[in-house]
Amino acid sequence: MKGVITIAYNNLEKSIETKNILIKKLNKAGFEVSENIEENTELLISIGGDGSFLQAVHKFKFANIPVIAINTGHLGFFAELCPEKIDKFIDAYKNKEYFIQEAEAIQANISTEDEDIRLDAINEIVIKNIQSRTVHLGLQVDGVKIERFSGDGMLISTPIGSTAYNYSAGGSIVDPSLNLLQLTPIAPMNTNAYRSFTSSIILPTSAVISISPEFEFENNILIVVDGKQYKFTQIEEVKIYKSNKKIKLLRLKGYEFWNKVSEKFL
Repeated sequence: MKGVITIAYNNLEKSIETKNILIKKLNKAGFEVSENIEENTELLISIGGDGSFLQAVHKFKFANIPVIAINTGHLGFFAELCPEKIDKFIDAYKNKEYFIQEAEAIQANISTEDEDIRLDAINEIVIKNIQSRTVHLGLQVDGVKIERFSGDGMLISTPIGSTAYNYSAGGSIVDPSLNLLQLTPIAPMNTNAYRSFTSSIILPTSAVISISPEFEFENNILIVVDGKQYKFTQIEEVKIYKSNKKIKLLRLKGYEFWNKVSEKFL
């Protein structure tokens, strides 16, 4: 039985062109290609930018198969490949010249007056006010009160997501081999009236982070999960902790995280 490779792509002209070239080359190499996860799918290839990669991971519900990205976008931090290296990739894949890097997700359990909702993220979970104004949030870690936060919001990132929104918000870049959670304040207020931490907090993956609105009139909350927005009303509490989901990033031999960081950010 031929192995199946699933392809996800965005609607950019370059992505569609790359998809068509990739399908022809994979077929020639003896693979079947699908746009869905089949019973015998062995690899997921995302074509686009980092946003397309995250959309593919969520679309296929953190499927338990390796995933690799071909960058036709801008930064392409997740992307291992450029379109010009498709032939090299196919040869390396057939010869098993790669390794698998696992990245664990985090989950948010959102409790409202009427329901409980679970959302999973591979990069980050962000909590903000639905309206563009200061939000006041109570923060607890493992049941211990840490602070009353005032600012634009709070961001909780995984190590693999530390180079994304977290980095833009002033958080630290974290080696993905480390097991931790990073809580980064977004535009925190630090005045006589409001006192908030102004730098990231590093926590073990066993930690349970609890965030709740300080005031009843602020219980309409915007939660952003890997770039996708969810609006909730009557929020009582949001708990964030390590998920039981993960992704398997297929890395070609020679891949090194800090080389990628230097290449993309310096």
